[in-house]
Amino acid sequence: MPPGVWHSLASGCDKVTPEQAYEAVRVHTVPGDARRRSGWPDKNRLYDYVWLVYSVFFFIEPIARRNLRYWLEFAAVYGVFLAIYSGLVFARTKVQSYLLLIAMFALGLLYLPYNNSACGMLVYVAAFIPFISDSLGLVAGTIASLCGAIALEGYLLHISPWAWGFPAFFCVVVGGTNLLTSQKIRSKATLQLAQEEIEQLAKLAERERIARDLHDVLGHTLSVIVLKSELAGRLFERDPQRARQEIGEVEQVSRKALSEVREAIRGYRSEGLIAEIERAHRTLDAAGVILTCESKPPSLLPAEETVLALAVREAVTNIVRHAQASQCLMRFDTEKERTSLTVEDNGRGNIRQEGNGLRGMRERIESLGGKFSIDGKEGTRLSIDIPVRSA
Repeated sequence: MPPGVWHSLASGCDKVTPEQAYEAVRVHTVPGDARRRSGWPDKNRLYDYVWLVYSVFFFIEPIARRNLRYWLEFAAVYGVFLAIYSGLVFARTKVQSYLLLIAMFALGLLYLPYNNSACGMLVYVAAFIPFISDSLGLVAGTIASLCGAIALEGYLLHISPWAWGFPAFFCVVVGGTNLLTSQKIRSKATLQLAQEEIEQLAKLAERERIARDLHDVLGHTLSVIVLKSELAGRLFERDPQRARQEIGEVEQVSRKALSEVREAIRGYRSEGLIAEIERAHRTLDAAGVILTCESKPPSLLPAEETVLALAVREAVTNIVRHAQASQCLMRFDTEKERTSLTVEDNGRGNIRQEGNGLRGMRERIESLGGKFSIDGKEGTRLSIDIPVRSA
């Protein structure tokens, strides 16, 4: 039997999913519920019967003897061999495969004294075991046991070394070749599974990113729209001019929100830190909160600037929504390799748990290797510290 002839045992793995391929290599399952319901065997499994051509060597001794009784005995043994072979091809569990291998091993040893050419059954065991077990020790031990059993039985029965030497040699060659082949198939299936998992994780991360961005964009702008709409409603009778001005700003903010949503979809997160601070001034002024920025925003690379800009936006949104504050202090501190941002207000504080906005802020900051902390004992104080590269 030439090396590698059993590569077909896994020939169908490239045509199924990675999960099915891995299981098909290990336990020879028949993937697909439709095939099991129809009762018609998979054509790739039928292709495995091609390798029964090497069982032609089993017929050498019966042909040479020309004895009817011997032929009948051989036909019974060969029928059992075919049944075991079919069971291995269509086995659905690992336990079934191991039991069938043991049965074929025993059949080969028991029939060897009556038909020396039938020791090729043990070569079939060596061919199957690498595709059933993923344990290198078990496969190597099985092949070694096959060679030892063939040699021992040949010695005890005084069989010519040539008669048992060739089967032992082919057990090593076929078993070793199929071991390499099965390892390649398993590695390919594992790699495909890893690639699918990476793709799923990337999709999940992108969905989370979009959710955070939309929350930051819409949460902030909708809060401003609600605030200005309420203010315009209160001013409608006593100061119509101011009310019209507020309504005009509502329109501008709405258009800006639409533009920001489009930018977020395209992946552009913000216009920059300076623009965000200017927007914060306008928003807090409309809410009756005095914003004091004690230091000039640093010059940063886009990744760091985007994170800080979104942090400013989320902080301002929370002040407008929840803080009931009258003053807000914003401060930037820049060192050689780090930049910190502090945003504090004199509102009610008492933050018990992080919402989606604060959680998204923390995730973005920590993704850059930064630190985020919040103190709500007296008002609210957000502290952000991130490592920066030269802009």
